[in-house]
Amino acid sequence: MPRNAFYAQSGGVTAVINVSAAGVIETARQYPQHIGKLYAGRNGIIGALTEDLIDTSLESDAAIAALKYTPSGAFGSCRYKLKGFDKNLAEYERLIEVFKAHDIGYFFYNGGGDSADTCLKISQLSEKLGYPLQAIHVPKTIDNDLPITDCCPGFGSVAKYVAVSIREAGYDVASMAKTSTKVFILEVMGRHAGWIAAAGGLAAAKEGDAPHLILFPEVKFDQAAFLARVDATVKKHGYCVIVASEGLQNEAGQFLSEAGAKDAFGHAQLGGLAPLLAGIVKDGLNYKYHWAVADYLQRAARHIASRTDVEQAYAVGRAAVELAVGGQSGVMPAIVRTGDAPYSWNIGVAQLSQVANVEKKMPRDFISDDGFHITEKCRAYLAPLIVGEDYPPYVDGLPAYVQLQNTAVPKLTGREFKI
Repeated sequence: MPRNAFYAQSGGVTAVINVSAAGVIETARQYPQHIGKLYAGRNGIIGALTEDLIDTSLESDAAIAALKYTPSGAFGSCRYKLKGFDKNLAEYERLIEVFKAHDIGYFFYNGGGDSADTCLKISQLSEKLGYPLQAIHVPKTIDNDLPITDCCPGFGSVAKYVAVSIREAGYDVASMAKTSTKVFILEVMGRHAGWIAAAGGLAAAKEGDAPHLILFPEVKFDQAAFLARVDATVKKHGYCVIVASEGLQNEAGQFLSEAGAKDAFGHAQLGGLAPLLAGIVKDGLNYKYHWAVADYLQRAARHIASRTDVEQAYAVGRAAVELAVGGQSGVMPAIVRTGDAPYSWNIGVAQLSQVANVEKKMPRDFISDDGFHITEKCRAYLAPLIVGEDYPPYVDGLPAYVQLQNTAVPKLTGREFKI
């Protein structure tokens, strides 16, 4: 007898997380002998805890297909990390209660490192309580910091956005530098890993092209060296364009932009690095400057998504279902690079015990000796990930994105659960 499935999106969304959702849903519909209905959690794992489930079977094939061109999280995402069994067993028991009530035998959690941890715990719990459940993690993160997988779905598109944006901004600044702005700073996401900032380096096709400096979390910030390089660049080229990762740290290992608050995962709340750096430039060199923060724009830019990223996002969604119906649990489909020139890849399998709570940072040989740019080895790794365009359909000059019905499933447990 087929059993139902549960899918949820977690953490910061991307331009292609809905592509993975489409991969999961469309593939699940191809296995009616294994999977009955596929329910989505409204706002991630919170939807499971509060029994707020969405019946995706009520969505048309056309609507699900349109997810491939729609950014953000179609079912709502969340930042909510389950604690260990010993600290909050009630949450896990509640999940199993909801799963039993709705005959859920397949669990697909689409997210980053914290989501991998949640999926692993649920896999372990199902074994501990004797409840049959195939728990599969679907990789997603713009930060590109999941281990084992060659790259993370979501990263290629944000990398393309940043590389394109900094190239265009570089042309702008160069054209005005004689009488106006001399220094431009773009702040991008990346708490502990500088992959997104590194992607900006792809815009520099030759010496002197923007960006001239890249600031990585992996390289401690040296203010004197930074000012000296900015000054030398302006004097040589007439202007200086900088890409800075939000997770830039000082010599003591403290975030330069830490606001003091914590997010739901317990991570330091970051923000404001670009204006901070601009102030350093103003005070130290007195150059006219402008700064910008890519923020949500970089991760929502479906209009300029990488075709490679889109294809990989769908592939991991499809593979997740195939792994589940094949009897696997506690694993994650992973992208395996099989060639560089031409670029080729396939899908492998990673154990969640090796993925959960592990951050993949930039290798030192991907960063130039002076710490201010990427190496050719890094460029060779990054370049294929932004290749290809996959434009959404346009209506009246704007991308046509889909909004699902997201019809709620009747609650069956008979009790409320507060989180």
